[in-house]
Amino acid sequence: MSAGMVVIGPAQAFSLADLSQGDASQGLKMALEKGAAAAIGLLGVQDGFMGNDKVRIGLPEFMQKGTRMLKTMGMSKQLDALNLQMNRAAEAAVPLSQKLLTQSIQSMSVQDAKSILQGGDTSVTRFFIDKTRMPLTEEFMPQVKQVLGQLGVVEQFNALAGKLSGLGLLSKDNAQLENHVTAKTLDGLYFMIGEEEKKIRQNPAQAGSAMISKVFGALR
Repeated sequence: MSAGMVVIGPAQAFSLADLSQGDASQGLKMALEKGAAAAIGLLGVQDGFMGNDKVRIGLPEFMQKGTRMLKTMGMSKQLDALNLQMNRAAEAAVPLSQKLLTQSIQSMSVQDAKSILQGGDTSVTRFFIDKTRMPLTEEFMPQVKQVLGQLGVVEQFNALAGKLSGLGLLSKDNAQLENHVTAKTLDGLYFMIGEEEKKIRQNPAQAGSAMISKVFGALR
């Protein structure tokens, strides 16, 4: 977790059955907020994607297969620029997720809280995916398009992809670079939220909150 975080001492021994629905819900929501904020803070900055090999966005698979040929045609610089710009687009889009992620947390019912807590190491992350993937796709797309539009080779990419799609060699969903980048941006965001969730579950006392420590400590 972040530097300077207050360390909470060992929580009193509780089992999940000892927790009230209110405590379970409160602790879970606090953990959700902490995990989301941490993920956004790590990814929504320069090199948040480009500098992290776990989430760095690469060229679409069909283009990777043809990369060697494209480089022999003198397009190495264009490909490098395209790769960088895809990751810059992701870094610019991620902060836009804050509002929708927060809304999804606030909409969580008390009745759902304990089942989510018992759902495994990434159940919180799955909750986010179910609640926010579709609306965040719509939220991210304009920003991704704007950043990608600053690079002329994007039009060349889309033209090539369109030809491949017309020949049945590429699905229409993959024929636009912004679709690929938006999907991979979301994959990276949820991956990092999952990593933060695992940290909280593995060491709840380090989360900086007595309530998170109490609730997640009850799962250990």
